[in-house]
Amino acid sequence: MATQHSRSAARIMMAPAVILLLGWMLVPLTMTLYFSFKKYLPLRGGDLGWVGFDNYVRFVSSSSFWPSVITTLVIVGGVLAITVALGILLALLLDQPMWGQGVVRILVIAPFFVMPTVSALVWKNLFMDPVNGFFAHIWRGFGAAPIEWLSQASLQSIIMIVSWQWLPFATLILLTAIQSLDSEQLEAAEMDGASSVSRFIYIILPHLARAITIVILIQTIFLLSIFAEIFVTTGGAFGTKTLTYLIYQRVLESQNVGLGSAGGVYAIILANIVAIFLMRIVGKNLDA
Repeated sequence: MATQHSRSAARIMMAPAVILLLGWMLVPLTMTLYFSFKKYLPLRGGDLGWVGFDNYVRFVSSSSFWPSVITTLVIVGGVLAITVALGILLALLLDQPMWGQGVVRILVIAPFFVMPTVSALVWKNLFMDPVNGFFAHIWRGFGAAPIEWLSQASLQSIIMIVSWQWLPFATLILLTAIQSLDSEQLEAAEMDGASSVSRFIYIILPHLARAITIVILIQTIFLLSIFAEIFVTTGGAFGTKTLTYLIYQRVLESQNVGLGSAGGVYAIILANIVAIFLMRIVGKNLDA
């Protein structure tokens, strides 16, 4: 059992890292809150003084605010549904013995290490281009007119691109969980005459509950701030403007740091609301 002296020594040794981490988080947050109450236009007069909650009122009353929030939640929900469903399927397939299993697993996980801008450019130019893209050639092969993905199915295209990036992460977590399952349970159920579907529903799926929860929580944190894929592909047009992209437009395109900072505070509030909701709905699986 640790003594009081050893605990005090541990706190002292951890203090520099904790202070650095708190500073890393609190300084940007404090600056965001500070500028959100000011009218600050770097290229149009600089600091024009305090405006109180005017930036918050202007940002939330903008015609683009609620559509951007809805678009953000639709993308998050769509990506989570695809990555969890396909992640479970891929994890089950990769858990089966096969020739070159190690190489196949590396190839499946590889897209996760591709930069978002690079993967978005690859999908935009090599797959979704309506003239020379891979999908366009397939459509022409069946005698159909190619789809202009980024304008006719823009939101679905963004969900597809982001899902491709995050599917390896979900697969890796779920595969690890499947490999920790006691094989004797499956063998006993099989000997008792349980079908493959029954074994999946009553044994494998409950065992994956904690892993699915982790996947949902971690992915949601990152997906709420999705930006690069939209910037590279649609530029926020065709109904793909998320809350993060709206903040970018207010800060860089409109050069209104105060208004953008107010949007950043709204983004923090949205992230916390979603996180609390997820912890209450699915987070209880972590304690199971």
